[in-house]
Amino acid sequence: MSTPAQSRQAGKNRSQADRTLDRSFIWITRIFAFSIAAVLVWIGFQVAVQGLPALEKFGLGFLFTSTWSPNPPNVELGILPSIYGTLASSFIGLLIAVPIGIGTAVLLSENILPLSVRTILVFLVELLAAIPSVVYGLWGIFVLTPFLGTVGTWLNKFLGWIPLFSRPESGAIGGPGLLPAGIILAIMTLPIITAISRDALTSVPKNLREAAYGLGCTRWETLLKVIIPAAFSGIVSAVMLALGRAMGETMAVTMLIGNSTNKISASLFAPSNTIASLIASQFAEAGGLQISALMYAAFVLFILTLIVNIMAELIVLRVKRL
Repeated sequence: MSTPAQSRQAGKNRSQADRTLDRSFIWITRIFAFSIAAVLVWIGFQVAVQGLPALEKFGLGFLFTSTWSPNPPNVELGILPSIYGTLASSFIGLLIAVPIGIGTAVLLSENILPLSVRTILVFLVELLAAIPSVVYGLWGIFVLTPFLGTVGTWLNKFLGWIPLFSRPESGAIGGPGLLPAGIILAIMTLPIITAISRDALTSVPKNLREAAYGLGCTRWETLLKVIIPAAFSGIVSAVMLALGRAMGETMAVTMLIGNSTNKISASLFAPSNTIASLIASQFAEAGGLQISALMYAAFVLFILTLIVNIMAELIVLRVKRL
C-alpha cells in the first residue's frame, strides 16, 4: 500500500494534461447539471409568461371556477373540475399501483421465485413501460370500459347509496369516466414503481440482512423492519415519479375520462377531466384568451408537480432523521 507521502508525490508527478483533463471533466459535469435546472426554469418561465393575460383577466378565481365558456363576448374560464380530476384520477391510480408495485418489487428482489421466473417477470414489467399510451387508451375503450360497466352496475345496485358508486347525472354506467382513467393510470405507473423500488431494495447492503438474521429475525421481519425502511427513500422517489407521470399523462386519460369541463361529481362512474386532457382537447381549436388560459392551466399543473416533489423530499428527510 502507498503511504500518504507517496500519494502526494504521485499527484505532483501527474502531467499538466492530466490535471487539465480532470478540471475539464468537472466543469463539463457542472454545466450538464446546471443546464437541467436552466431548462426547467426556462420552461416554467415561458409557460408563465404565456399565461399572464389569463392571470390578469381571471386572477386566482381561475382556480376555483367550474365554468368553461370560451366563446365571446361572455368569456368565463375556470379549471376547478380539471384540478379535481387530475388529483382524483392520480390518487385512484396510485391507490391501486403502489401496493401492487411494491409487492412486485419485493417478489423480484427476494429469492422467493427461481431466477428464470424472476427474469421473465422483470422483462414483462419493463415491457409495460414500453407500450404507447394511445394503445392503453384503445385497450381501455374496448376492454376495460365494458368490463367496468358490468362491475359498476353491480356496485351501484348494492352500494349506490355511497356517493362514490352513485349513478352519474347522465344515468349511464359503463362509459368514459374517472374510474377507467384511474385504472389506466395505475397500469401505466406500475412499471415505474416496480422498477425503481426493486433497485432500491436490491441496493440495501447485505450486512443489514445478515445482521437481522443473526439477531433471530424471520425473513418477513427482516423485510418489513429492516430492508423496506432502509430502502424507503428510493420507494418514495418511485411513488413520486409515478405520481408525476399520472398527473401529466395525456392521451390515454383524454380517451377515457370523458372530458367534462364544467362538472364535479363524487361518482367514480361520472365523466371528469384533467388539466393535461383539457389542454390536449382544447388547444388545437383555441385562440386568443383561451390559449392564454390553457397556458395558465399548464403552469398550475407545473406548480402542482413541483409541490408534490417538494413534499416527497421533505418526507424522505424526515424519515432519515428518525
